[in-house]
Amino acid sequence: MNDQYEYVPHRLLRRRVRDIASGVEGELMAVINENVSDSAGYEHWMELAYIRGASGREFTTAVANVQPAYDQPQTDRRRRDGRSA
Repeated sequence: MNDQYEYVPHRLLRRRVRDIASGVEGELMAVINENVSDSAGYEHWMELAYIRGASGREFTTAVANVQPAYDQPQTDRRRRDGRSA
């Protein structure tokens, strides 16, 4: 594998995010455009998000899977206001 990569700016860096593929939340530490191919003859580049979970370990996911994480889901707010049954 060829060790080529570049850092990519992202609006959610250093913010709490959720990986929609796994449901895990953490802090977005970096977004990197990385060559993920396993052969020298063919390059496959992909933007990977590096998220640090509550355990302190970082994991990667596709940038398209990253969304902001909110403390209170919208449904909880409606229940508290008494607008739903």
